[in-house]
Amino acid sequence: MLPAAAVLLVVLLLTWLSFGAVNTEAELFDRALGALDELAMTEQTLQRDVLTARAGMLRNYDPLVREMQVLDNTFARLRRSAPDDPATAAAIDGLAASISHQEDLIEQFKSNNALLQNSLAYFALFSSNLESPGRSEPLGPVVGPLAAAMLRLSLDASSANAREVEDRLDELARRPRSPDDADLTQALLAHGRLLHDLLPATDGILKALSAVPQRRNQEEVRTGVLAQQAASRVTARRFRLMLYATSLLLLGLLVYLALQLRKWARALRRRAAFEHVIASVSMRFINAQPQKTGALIEQALADMAECVGADRAYFLLAGPSNRMHTWSGPGMTFPPGWPTQAPALMAGTQLTAEGIVHVPSVNCLPHGEERDAYAAFGLAGWACVSNIDGKGVSGLLGFDALQGSCYITPPGELSLLRMALDTINNAIEREFFERERARLQQARRMETIGAFASGIAHNFNNIIGAILGYTEIVEAQIEPDSRPGRNLGEIRRSGERARDLVDQILTFGRRGNLRRTHLNLNALVAEAKSLLHASLPSRIELVASEAAETVIISGELAQLQQVILNLCNNAAQAIDATGRVEIETQALQIGQPLSLTHGELAPGRYAKISVRDGGRGMDDATIERIFEPFFTTRPDGHGLGLATVREIVREHGGALDVWSTVGLGSRFEVWLPCITVTDLMPNDDPPSLPLGHGETVLLVTDEHGRLLKDEETLAALGYEPVGFTRPDDALGACRTTLARFDAIVIGHAPAARALDLAAALNRLAPYLPIVLAMASAEDFDTSSLTAAGVFERVRYPLSSAELAGALARCLAVPVTQPRYADNAMSAHG
Repeated sequence: MLPAAAVLLVVLLLTWLSFGAVNTEAELFDRALGALDELAMTEQTLQRDVLTARAGMLRNYDPLVREMQVLDNTFARLRRSAPDDPATAAAIDGLAASISHQEDLIEQFKSNNALLQNSLAYFALFSSNLESPGRSEPLGPVVGPLAAAMLRLSLDASSANAREVEDRLDELARRPRSPDDADLTQALLAHGRLLHDLLPATDGILKALSAVPQRRNQEEVRTGVLAQQAASRVTARRFRLMLYATSLLLLGLLVYLALQLRKWARALRRRAAFEHVIASVSMRFINAQPQKTGALIEQALADMAECVGADRAYFLLAGPSNRMHTWSGPGMTFPPGWPTQAPALMAGTQLTAEGIVHVPSVNCLPHGEERDAYAAFGLAGWACVSNIDGKGVSGLLGFDALQGSCYITPPGELSLLRMALDTINNAIEREFFERERARLQQARRMETIGAFASGIAHNFNNIIGAILGYTEIVEAQIEPDSRPGRNLGEIRRSGERARDLVDQILTFGRRGNLRRTHLNLNALVAEAKSLLHASLPSRIELVASEAAETVIISGELAQLQQVILNLCNNAAQAIDATGRVEIETQALQIGQPLSLTHGELAPGRYAKISVRDGGRGMDDATIERIFEPFFTTRPDGHGLGLATVREIVREHGGALDVWSTVGLGSRFEVWLPCITVTDLMPNDDPPSLPLGHGETVLLVTDEHGRLLKDEETLAALGYEPVGFTRPDDALGACRTTLARFDAIVIGHAPAARALDLAAALNRLAPYLPIVLAMASAEDFDTSSLTAAGVFERVRYPLSSAELAGALARCLAVPVTQPRYADNAMSAHG
């Protein structure tokens, strides 16, 4: 009976303290404060919508009605949840009067503002009609200042602005007008005088609204609620302190019982966790690809070490192919000679019945050579297991404890170490068999590719040669600017691309002959960059830094471009989200043989192309296989991109260097032999572009994004671009500041609209040359271009070389007569 009575007494005591610790009025106070916050937010929203309605941007008054309803409902909730003390009640009554006064003012505002906005709309309509140039007697000189004065009055309803509007209205009333304008003028005067009265009245209502003392009343209510809330919290806090002291006494008793239960369950939980880790490791090995086995072994070591409480873990395999995988905790390192000396240390240690070395604590060993041997490698505890199979291959799995002791304790748990070792050994055997099978499959695939390349290249080249030959014959008989001529040009370019594709197949099969030319490395990268801008995803930023000096290499343009394209595309595919791909070029002099990850370089001068990304990166196993044909880590990959890169670089006498870290990204370096600039013919250098000297070019393009790119192109060519996306704005600029511009470029736009704009600009400025840029190859007869004043025509998107030449030719003509399109069709159709 005594224990039951004690339990009942404790339950009653805790119940009483719990009820006292609960602040039952807290929810009521929170609701009152929440209502005050909502009241303040609703008032702010109401003030904002009133100002929005005054500005004419509110389509109807439904938001004001809803907000007034919310204000009334929120105030009703506040009255129900507020404390009953007299001070708070008086503040709530004052708040109710303020809300009622505010509602009256808003109703007045709604009436006045509706009439105000209507009159403003009609005033704008009538004033614009009277200002139109088509009127027999335009009233623009009077209506324009009246509209400006009305705008100032709508922004500032001061007495001075009101007098100005009244004077302008009187001036318009005195102005003689034609019978056609009489009605419009009368209507404009009526709405203007109405606005003259409504604007100050409406703004007066807004000032009265801002003067309503709601905020002061709300703060008085809030002060009363907070005072009552603080008092209730003090009482609840006292009960909680008493409840806390009682709980501590009960907690001491429960901790004592929990420690006993923990001691019993610890061993069972540790064994079950270790069994679960071994099972999960086995499942990962079963479903893993061979190239990921090494990473999975290291992950398995980390999982097992965490389970057994070790600071370091390792796996050694001795045999035809030695392997070692290690793991260490944060801040932990392996001393020199460890764990390679683990088999020798194990040989001199007494084994358990299961053939396992287990040293729970080195400090518990007697002083001597054995203890010194453990201490030399920083061991505080050690568990190790090994086995030797029929082929003489020995595997060893070990765990080191550097702090405290290794938590694997007999009996029963040590047998799991051998199970873990067998799991890793089986995974390595499976990896070996899979790699051997893949090697044989690869050999068969390479044999197939070689036969395929040699079998089809000759026939394909004959077919493509016939297509290109007949195309050239027909092109000689057709005008190049005609539609059939342009179509034949597309056929010829497609045939050339097909010929390049056959060359790539031959390159991969090592059967093609290089057509070497002298190539400028910076120009090569720039051209590849322009191709990549069209193919890379928009989330990838491409950054290219050129070599500071001229670097010339000998090679085939298409193949070396393919190297850069393949590397950059692989880099972009390695970036999961947004990121950047960097291309860097430089020339280096090597004084002694240099060994790279994929090739050797003799002393000499080399061009280096680096492609860097911040993507997923690769582990060592993947890096070893990335250049194997048909090896890929992507489900949709074909495994030929990097293999082709390696073959092309080798054919050009170069080498590759690869660096990658998982999670940090990769860097691929292509090293190619350089040739000196003095060995080149003078015509090998690309011609320089004719640059401008700060001339101002009026640029019109129909999209803002394209406009920015075109402005950058003009600025890079030495011109000062002034861009517009709307034709009306361009015409206005040309009309007001004609002397500012030296030339006009009309960018991407529909053909008819572009010609109309060119004609309009030519009428305003017949002495300014006009360059027309069009994306499509539409036919334009010379008379249409001449009528529109087009001097030159270029392709769109703008090419720096083509645009520079066109502008140079335009500006070279003296401006003594209007310019016409005599050569607009000569070479740019």
